[in-house]
Amino acid sequence: MATTNDIKNGTVLRLDGQLWTIIEFQHVKPGKGGAFVRTKMKNVVTGKTVDKTFNAGLKIETANVDKRNYQYLYKDGDDFIFMDTDTYDQVPVSAAVVGDAVNYMLENQMVLVAQNEGVPLYIELPASVVLEITYTEPGLQGDRSTGGTKPATLETGAEIQVPLFLEQGTKVKVDTRDGSYLGRVTD
Repeated sequence: MATTNDIKNGTVLRLDGQLWTIIEFQHVKPGKGGAFVRTKMKNVVTGKTVDKTFNAGLKIETANVDKRNYQYLYKDGDDFIFMDTDTYDQVPVSAAVVGDAVNYMLENQMVLVAQNEGVPLYIELPASVVLEITYTEPGLQGDRSTGGTKPATLETGAEIQVPLFLEQGTKVKVDTRDGSYLGRVTD
């Protein structure tokens, strides 16, 4: 147990049986009345963001979230198998927990897996990854980098928008947060 005075960014709280991460907080001491803490919290599982105010000194339950580097090995049915590179333990993570990250994950890639009491909560990918374009329509003569965009399918099966001049087999850098094209990568 902790108090609202212990709140800081990144603290994980257990409220009503759910885990919430503190994104922002502000201790407020008005001239009249009691002090309070204004927070912006994100649900660890669903990603929903809410604002919540706590009275100062209120007892709150914190949760221990363990983030470790794991290597993505393979997909087994509905589960994704990750390996702890220190202990070589293999951990199955459900497709619901992996979520949209599946669009940017290749086998043997390193990711952060956040766990609470041995239960995987979510995974964090690097900010950007390099993937190869497996299919896109051919570019037309005269297409320039400042032109429009076209859909391209990546080696993971995800589809992103790329500039018209890119061709099949090109490696591109992709932002894992929103799936946007960041640039072409040359070997």
